[in-house]
Amino acid sequence: MSFQPNPGDELIINGTAYVVGRHPAAPGLAYAQAGRQGIVYQLIAKNGAPHEAKALKVFFPKFRIPAMVYQSEHMETYGDIPGLQVCKRDVLTPERNGSLIAEQPDLLYAVLMPWVHGMTWFDCLTDQRQLEASDSLALARALAGIGSAMEQKGLAHCDLSAPNVMLPFFSEVELPEGTSAVELVDVEQMYSTKMDRPDALLAGSPGYAAHRTVHSGLWSAYADRFAGAIIIGEMLGWSDRVVVDKAWGESYFDQHEMQTPCERYFILRKSLESRWGSKVVELFSRAWDSQDLSSCPTFGEWLVVLNAVTEQEIPVETIETEPAVTETIESAAAGSSSETVSSLATPAPLKAEQAALLNQDVLEQGESGVTDKLFRQARELEQQNKPAAALEVYRSLYHFVEDGSPLHVEVSAAITGLEEQLNPKMPEQPEKSKAWYRSKMFIVTASAAVVLLAAGIPTVSILADQSNQRQIEATKQEEALKAAKAAEEKLAAEQEAAQKSLTEKQRQEAEQQAKQQALAAQKQQEEQKKQQALIAQQVKYEAYLAQKEQNKQAAAKLAKQKAYDQQAKYEKYLALKKEQEARAAKEEAARKAAAEAEQKRKDAIQARNKENVLQLISLYNKAYASQEGGSTTKAKSFAKRFRALYDSNPSYYRSVGEVGYRASSIYNFLGDTNFRLPKI
Repeated sequence: MSFQPNPGDELIINGTAYVVGRHPAAPGLAYAQAGRQGIVYQLIAKNGAPHEAKALKVFFPKFRIPAMVYQSEHMETYGDIPGLQVCKRDVLTPERNGSLIAEQPDLLYAVLMPWVHGMTWFDCLTDQRQLEASDSLALARALAGIGSAMEQKGLAHCDLSAPNVMLPFFSEVELPEGTSAVELVDVEQMYSTKMDRPDALLAGSPGYAAHRTVHSGLWSAYADRFAGAIIIGEMLGWSDRVVVDKAWGESYFDQHEMQTPCERYFILRKSLESRWGSKVVELFSRAWDSQDLSSCPTFGEWLVVLNAVTEQEIPVETIETEPAVTETIESAAAGSSSETVSSLATPAPLKAEQAALLNQDVLEQGESGVTDKLFRQARELEQQNKPAAALEVYRSLYHFVEDGSPLHVEVSAAITGLEEQLNPKMPEQPEKSKAWYRSKMFIVTASAAVVLLAAGIPTVSILADQSNQRQIEATKQEEALKAAKAAEEKLAAEQEAAQKSLTEKQRQEAEQQAKQQALAAQKQQEEQKKQQALIAQQVKYEAYLAQKEQNKQAAAKLAKQKAYDQQAKYEKYLALKKEQEARAAKEEAARKAAAEAEQKRKDAIQARNKENVLQLISLYNKAYASQEGGSTTKAKSFAKRFRALYDSNPSYYRSVGEVGYRASSIYNFLGDTNFRLPKI
């Protein structure tokens, strides 16, 4: 098909914007699941919750049937039955989705329906995952309840098998309350009295189809009874390790063993009887030994028997998953506690492997109890003063909690706190502020004030003498001279004191300078010693680099030779691949030609069969008319021609309308000419 979306691609269907989901195991690929009739892609609404995801089923060209619209309209009423939510479907038609189909022609008559979360019963079988007894009983009850509700409405799935049984019971996505533990998918072959018979009928899946009906199509109200009994038996037996280990592979039974007294049948029968009682074994044996589908027990009978099993009668569970998870956590914690703090920033490969194992264990559990256990384990390690080990467990837990949840916030805070504890930051040293009395501005201002003060003293004295001279020139002249002399003596004393202070300061500065010079000399000697040590180390390092360069050149030469050898091998591989591709292309062309020839042959046979049906009806009518007209000879002649034509392909003609009934009447007439042919 040309429709091959990438994860994140946007599709607008019926006015709602969806994006293609990412595969959980391969983020670079779209989340898709292939089936017998088409491929199912996961679509996530941009504004929807995870459990509201949709499934877009894109059919292969052979199964793009316009009548799918009519069929889906009738299925809509069955969507409320627990386990049949995929019946709430919407078919993409040219009238409503013309622009999208014009862009993507493969989406013609594609079906949009709810996405069912969880694994399939097929996954559980192939993984050989043993179940707890209570889980086995819950799944079996759920499947029996779905089958009983369908039988009461005259419905049948008609392709009940392990891949078509989904188990939301084990979903990792939180689902709304009341969600069924089991869901059925691939319901395009569903039987209902209100729906038309499909053009191509499936004969059942290997390991679940009764050998008496495996070669004929299944489409009746009884179609699910045998396969349902097998799956219920598998679910109940999957809590027994002996049964799990004895499984054939994709199903418990090999198709060749169906309804035969094989070893696997007796092992499962013994397990069901010892663990679930004689009534369960009786129902299973009835289905196994049945001659036709209508003889198998109904789902209602299964539901009555399974509901009668009380909790006290549930066998002791033999599977223990939590201790395994605990051991993995403890091993990861013990390994991390012995590492240095620096290793937390760059985890070693061993820690990555431990985390992968732990993630796998948690995914296999799929229950909130494991998350709680991880959280408690981390708390205990914190209380034991093992921050490195606790940090590793928190980091493992972080990937399994929902974003934005209270537990997610608490785990994030714990990780941040432990990282700060293991990698503390050194506080910054604030720059020391200068004392105000050492400020350059203060020194300049103080010096200017001293100079002005010293200059101002004689000036004031001279002005005063001039004023007194005008008034008392003679009497005050001697006092003015004495005052001037005293001012000069005072200035001289102040200058002498300043000189002494300057001399003392210079002496202290000289002593401080001498000490600094001595320290500088000592530091220089130490630096010289360090330099000599560095020179010696540098000589050794250069010798090491020279040796390393020689090794590097030798390795490069060897790598170059390997590259030449690999290139030669690669060119040889390309030539071989090209030859294989050419051969494969020829084989594919031959296969297609053979397939086309086979299809033409089948089409010719189909056309001939349809013409023969009309001829059979005509021959019967002629035989009937001849008998009614009293010509038994003619009637017998037409009857023989009818029988000869009918015997050429009885399995086909018997399934078409009333032809089988006509054939039965013809055989009776040829056996006894007195038999009156009925008018049909």
